[in-house]
Amino acid sequence: MAVDPLLKQAQEVWETLAAVPVSFPPVDGLNVVTSPASQMAPPPWVGIVVLGDSAIITAPTDRAAQVLRRILARMPTTALTSPVAVRAVLPVDEVLGPAVLGYVSRDGFRPAPADRSVKRLAPGHHDLMTLVNSVPPEDARESGMDEITSAAFVVRNGADVVAAAGFQAWPAAAAHLCVLTAPGERGRGLARQVASAAVAQALADGLLPQWRARPMASRNVARALGFRELGSQLSLRFNQEELPLED
Repeated sequence: MAVDPLLKQAQEVWETLAAVPVSFPPVDGLNVVTSPASQMAPPPWVGIVVLGDSAIITAPTDRAAQVLRRILARMPTTALTSPVAVRAVLPVDEVLGPAVLGYVSRDGFRPAPADRSVKRLAPGHHDLMTLVNSVPPEDARESGMDEITSAAFVVRNGADVVAAAGFQAWPAAAAHLCVLTAPGERGRGLARQVASAAVAQALADGLLPQWRARPMASRNVARALGFRELGSQLSLRFNQEELPLED
């Protein structure tokens, strides 16, 4: 079977974030490892990433890894990032996600037409943070705009920044895209404009653009720019004392 270069690159990103040696199985299946320092999920949560037909999972303890390996191996790979499916077999207290993971190559990138003037600002610029602070806290957290390491690519309405995009530099030469539009300016194509500029910069820097999204509106912006949805991610927390040791 031919190897999908984009899928392979995406898998290498998450294998690096696992923080211990692990790889996605070549065919349908999963690998579970113990990794207290995993960056696939907040510590001490469990991180589950499905890419293509296989998955890797990081657990905070050997005991948790043993239980997860036994229980989750019985599930279809496509169900591993379903909160409903996972809650049915594990004592889950809290979940983050699921989020869809999209990636784009230089050849697959479809830049947005330059309908508006997109400018650059330094990360953390006052005008950028004014936008971040003006939206609901959940929107601000979801966007990650306060954590970008690249320049911010912005569109203004008068003096106000109303849409912005940038990226966080991740391990394995990945560029994690961050996009935010003021609520009153949504639905006008501004997210696509600023995101297109950020993706172009990431590709010029030799990075792999990654788009992690839950809302369909965000996924549609990524698709319009040529991103391919290759998998999904789920993080979960549970009380380890409630984990079943045996069937």
